[in-house]
Formats: sequence, structure tokens, C-alpha cells
Amino acid sequence: MTRTRRWTVSSGSVFEERIGYSRALVDGERVYVSGTTGFDYATMTIHDDVVEQTEQCLRNITEALAGTGCTVLDVVRVRYMLPVREDFEACWPALRRVFGEVRPAGTMAVCGLADERMRIEIEVDARRARLTPGDGRGLRIEAVGGDGPGAGAGGEGAPPEDWRAVRDAVAPAAAPAAAGPAGRDARDLRATAYLGGLAVGCSTVRPPADGGSTATATVGVLPAFRGRGIGTALFEAALAQARERGAGTVRTEVPAADGDGLRFARGCGFVERKRYVPDGGSDEWIELWLAPRAS
Repeated sequence: MTRTRRWTVSSGSVFEERIGYSRALVDGERVYVSGTTGFDYATMTIHDDVVEQTEQCLRNITEALAGTGCTVLDVVRVRYMLPVREDFEACWPALRRVFGEVRPAGTMAVCGLADERMRIEIEVDARRARLTPGDGRGLRIEAVGGDGPGAGAGGEGAPPEDWRAVRDAVAPAAAPAAAGPAGRDARDLRATAYLGGLAVGCSTVRPPADGGSTATATVGVLPAFRGRGIGTALFEAALAQARERGAGTVRTEVPAADGDGLRFARGCGFVERKRYVPDGGSDEWIELWLAPRAS
């Protein structure tokens, strides 16, 4: 899915439709999350306790940020609005747990809210900056348990279900060689990219076999999180794994309908070789190759 520079995210709240606003709006790198209250939007209910409302506000905001390809680590400004000044201190532990690491700029105001049941409203601004592992913004790449270096002793590492959930979300009809039409190849090296605690990307490397020099590498990133450098970080790590295992040439496969994936692959230097429909499938795939390394 191709993202324009401006798009909106809805929570499903009836207020958004009735009043005419979005839960969140993305404008380039800037992200604006509307004033968010303690309503559970799935049931349109709200707790009486201000701390419980605060916890629900934060859950609502975290979900809205995920829809924009952000986490709380991307928040740069937060505004708190409460009808009762004395209620604010009781909320501090919940707020510190979420924002204590990123320390955004913050403002608290005492004001009336739209519904007398509302005891707190929170609004945040965030920034969709490009990311690299280790830059302090929460991006990390972990080998899937037992899949190779970085997986940890005894097979610890990223849970296979996290990798599978991202793979299935990115290419639900996939049957590329790197995934294996008949299932996963035992040689495959898989990794999951996390932003904060959220799995947002995945990669698979199938090293050369039988004396060959060609490896297959595939990378996928959830649509909302594209354009932030996550795919590039995954690709660089996957390419390094392939080279370490003797690959002179690296190939990849992308669904023909995945415009973002094709643009990314071509931007990394891959060139189309052929198009095909996997046995038993109906979706067209494109096979692309990187040029061999210069000697």
C-alpha cells in the first residue's frame, strides 16, 4: 500500500463521525493525535476513576500511534487537560510508565471537557523520523529463536509467531521460494524487526546450497511503518548474512501487486528477471536479482 504524505487514522469512535475529525493525522513526518479521553471505543464505555481513564487514554493513544507507524518513543509533545486540578498527581505513575523514557515536552491545563464523565483528556504530537538499530528510538532486529547468530543460547530469540504474523500481514497469499511452497526450509535464517515492543518487519535468508553461490533474501514491513528505514535495516542485515554464507549473488521475490515492495527492491539495486505464478496459486510474483559483487 502506497502512503501519501498525508493520511488519517480512525479509532471508530462515534465522536469522530459526529464532530468531523480524525483520531490521528499524518502530515509528512509530523503526527498529530487528537485529544483522547478514557472511553473504550469498542464499547463506548468509560470508567469513573481518573487513573483508569488515564490508562485507557494511553491505550487509545498507543493504538492510534501504531496506525501512523509510530510508537510512544516517537512522541515529542504531550498535553494533559483535566477539569479538576487535584486529580492530576494520581495519574503521574501511569504517565511516567509510558513517557518516562522519551520525556516529551508537556503541558497540563485545567479546563472543562465535553462530557461530565470525562476526568482527563490527553493529546500528543509525534515525529516519524527514519530509524536505525541502536539509535535510541526503539528499533531492534532479533533472530528468530534457533535461527542463527543473535538467537541466543538454547534457541532463545524472537518468537516464531511474531515473524509469522508480520509475514502473513505483508504477503498473506505468499508462496515464494524464501518462504517455501511446502513449508519452511531448515536452512532459512529468519529475523523480526521490533519498534519498541511491536513486531513491525521480518526477513528471511536462504543461504546458498549444494556448492552454489546464490542466496534468496526477502524483507517485509507492515504498511503503516514503511518509509522509516526499517526495511533498509532489515535488508542490510539480511544481505550481510547472505554474504557471510558465501553468496556471490542474491535474489528476492516480491508480489507483483506490492508496489511498495517493488520500489524498495529496485531501490536496493535488484533487477527484474522473471514473473511467475506459484503452483497452486493465483497471484503473480516477480523474481529480482542483485548484480554479483565486484571481485
